[in-house]
Amino acid sequence: MNMVAAIGRIFLNFLASVGRLSLFAWAGLSCAFRPPYYPKQILRMMIEIGYYSLPVIGLTAIFTGGVLALQSYSGFSRFSAESSVAIVVVLSITRELGPVLAGLMVAGRIGAAFAAEIGTMRVTEQIDALVTLSTSPFKYLVFPRLIAGIVMLPCLVFVADIIGVFGGYVVSIQKLGFSPVPYINSTFNFLEVRDVVSGLVKAAVFGFIISLMGCYHGYHSRGGAQGVGASTTNAVVSASILILLFNYIITEMFFAI
Repeated sequence: MNMVAAIGRIFLNFLASVGRLSLFAWAGLSCAFRPPYYPKQILRMMIEIGYYSLPVIGLTAIFTGGVLALQSYSGFSRFSAESSVAIVVVLSITRELGPVLAGLMVAGRIGAAFAAEIGTMRVTEQIDALVTLSTSPFKYLVFPRLIAGIVMLPCLVFVADIIGVFGGYVVSIQKLGFSPVPYINSTFNFLEVRDVVSGLVKAAVFGFIISLMGCYHGYHSRGGAQGVGASTTNAVVSASILILLFNYIITEMFFAI
């Protein structure tokens, strides 16, 4: 019975956590329907998420595309299917690797930053000061980050798709000896709108998850510097796990037969 009770406590705590997270997300998103708005905060968060994340996203994408081309060629050459390298590169980047790797990299950078910033404001009572000044923390802190994540991550993923496919192209032409025109024709002939759209939808969901987890764990930080450090770690880990979970769910929605 002790084991059953322990399992029950874990399950009830999980449901309580899901409920608290859902209420927190609703409180943040519902700010879209009620003024005042803070456009400067939204713009600042967009620049923080989008512009400053471009270098790490670009490097990740171009090397991923190059490695994918090398590995695909190595495997396909065993049964004389080298011509499929271009198809595998473009579909893998646009459908899966672009949004997932971009989401994980942004989670490590932005999720941690959001949790640390809001967590520091919580433990130093700056959030309480906002409430005292009749400023909603959800409107001023949470909503701008949620909107910026939803808007900017698809932009980053679109750029990552282009750079990743270009990385595969460069390696295929310069290293593997492919002809440029047939490679480009194969890339565009087998690429469908659905492939790109599915990746962008994933990116919007991932951006929401990253911003939500960073804000949620930072907002509920307790215990000084140690609590802020724990909330930062929890934000990155939970965002990464949810990205992988929702990646499967969205893939099932788009490509299940």
